[in-house]
Amino acid sequence: MGPDEQLREEFNRWAVSGRGLEMERHHSRIAEKTIEQMGIGSKDRILELGCGVGWACRRLACLVPEGLVVGLDISDEMIHQARAASCGQDNILFICSGAEEIPWKEDFFSHALSVESFYYYPDPVQALRETFRVLAPAGRLFMLINLYSDNAESLQWVQQLKAPVKVLSAAEWVQLFREAGFEKVKESRVLDDRPIPETYQGQWFGSPDQFQRFLEAGSLLVIGEKTEPTTASRG
Repeated sequence: MGPDEQLREEFNRWAVSGRGLEMERHHSRIAEKTIEQMGIGSKDRILELGCGVGWACRRLACLVPEGLVVGLDISDEMIHQARAASCGQDNILFICSGAEEIPWKEDFFSHALSVESFYYYPDPVQALRETFRVLAPAGRLFMLINLYSDNAESLQWVQQLKAPVKVLSAAEWVQLFREAGFEKVKESRVLDDRPIPETYQGQWFGSPDQFQRFLEAGSLLVIGEKTEPTTASRG
């Protein structure tokens, strides 16, 4: 079984078990804070990579009433659920595809967003290059992840997840963005400021203190821009 098929099977299982719906609750706050930084206009065209059941796409679609949101995910079951939940919004389109070969024309999207998906991609540099290709000049990619090597509390997930992941540092992700052609690359942390219940008994952390340390480290946000070609580069 190839890596794409392995990912599709795993995330189809997530979708069937309802875990796709859980993602909104887990990642809503950090996604909202990231979307606030994107500078979205009413006519913009936005690509979401690893869209899952489409909760972030639906939020983005409300911000671009004259634009378009395209959600892409490797899981056909996630896409099925996303389409069913988004049938009332006619400016959303969902595509079942891997991120390493995006079925869209170049220079189209004004923004791209990825929430908690890039570390799953078998070839993240190729996924970055493809995202770069479909972005219009001056378009920007916002990549938001919780699993990265600088956040020590996140590393326990590697053994719990049933799909291989790429665990990189913030500096390594910045370097991959640059290798893919992005410029003006910068990284920061997005803090999830939700309160932790004193009786926390979640799946991913053994204690409230461990969860608190994870939240204090913050989610990694890397932003890269497809800059306008210079006169010299146009030949």
